[in-house]
Formats: sequence, C-alpha cells, structure tokens
Amino acid sequence: MLANFDFDVIRRSLAYLFIDGMTFTLTLTALAAAGGLVFGTMIALMRLSGYRVMGWIAGLYVDFMRSLPLVLVIFWFYFLVPYIGQWITGSSRPIKVGAFASSLITFILFEAAYFSEIMRAGIQSISRGQPAAASALGLTYAQTMRYVVLPQAFRNMLPVLLTQTIVLFQDTSLVYVLSIPDFLGAASKVAQRDGRLVEMYLFAALIYFTISCIASYCVRRLQSRIAIIR
Repeated sequence: MLANFDFDVIRRSLAYLFIDGMTFTLTLTALAAAGGLVFGTMIALMRLSGYRVMGWIAGLYVDFMRSLPLVLVIFWFYFLVPYIGQWITGSSRPIKVGAFASSLITFILFEAAYFSEIMRAGIQSISRGQPAAASALGLTYAQTMRYVVLPQAFRNMLPVLLTQTIVLFQDTSLVYVLSIPDFLGAASKVAQRDGRLVEMYLFAALIYFTISCIASYCVRRLQSRIAIIR
C-alpha cells in the first residue's frame, strides 16, 4: 500500500510549508499568547477586586467564552468585527479587517478567558501576608500587584501558562476554515493541488505532534526546576 504514496511531494513543498505556513502559525501563536496573557491578567485582577460589579462582569465574560466552541467564535468574529469597526468609525460600509487581524483578535479574546483563570490561581497562591507587608511599607495596590504579587504569580504558573500556549498552538490550525495559509492550510493547498491528501495530512499531523511533544517535554523540565528552586 505504501508503494502508492508519493512522499516526494513533501520534499518539494517544504519551503512553502515552513517559510510561509509555519511562520504564520508561530507568529499567530506568539501574538495571541502575549495579548491573551495581558488581557487575561486584567480580567483576573477584575475578578479578585473588591468591586462586585467588576468581578461579576469578568466572571460572566470567562464563563461565556469558555462555553463556546472556538471554531464558532472564529466565524463569529470574522463576520462581526468589520461591522463593529463600521459602528465605531461611523463608516458607511463595513471596515475591511482582514483574516489575520480577525483571527488574532479572536484568539486573544478567547484565550484570555483561560489565561485569566490561570493567573487568578497564581495570584491566590501568594501568601496574604506579602500584600499586607507591602501595604505596611507604603506601597499602593497597583505597586503591590506590579512589584510583589504578579511577578511571583507569573513565575508560579509559568508551566501552566506554557501548557496553555501549546494548546493555543494546536488550536491555531482552526483558522484553516477561513482559508488562511497557516501550516495546516498550506498543507491542505498542496494536498489538493497535487492530489496527495493522505501524505500531506499525515505529515502535518506528524509536525504538530513533534512540536507539541518537544514543547511539553521542555515544560516538564522547567516545572521540575521551578519545584527544586522552591
């Protein structure tokens, strides 16, 4: 059966798959992780604030995002963001956002719900005596969070944050439904062009599996080192 496979199509397409496809995937993953972490930290601080309304809004946002399928959110924002831009700018036509910008906004907003819960757990893992000591030294709430609590929370939850980033890397393949040339999209185009669907999809699965396994191994090593330092 293997005699019918043409794996040479992979060799001929390596430049397109990695220079265009994988570069796009890694760029989207990095930007979405950074944006999701920043926005998620803000949501976590809202949930832990003493203001009940802010905590309720943040909790509602997290529950809402985590209850929706990601592919549905991708479609929703792809068609909705241009109309939101039209409403904000007062334009007579929907604003052209582009598939990349739309998918980036989608992943930032979606992943922020998960990053917020991770950061909330990290903040709550810090001893209450440390914020009290910072307050006694004259630090404001913002200074306490910036210099005392958040650095420790980020360090404590770094393995979990990186694990969620690996999940995000895998989820970026869903932008294929918008015909964006990420790694899976590039592999799909080559497969349909040359009529070699089995070979290309097997190769794409192998690449995603290899990268995810190596990244997971690195996270486990990092987690063991952090545990030793503690």
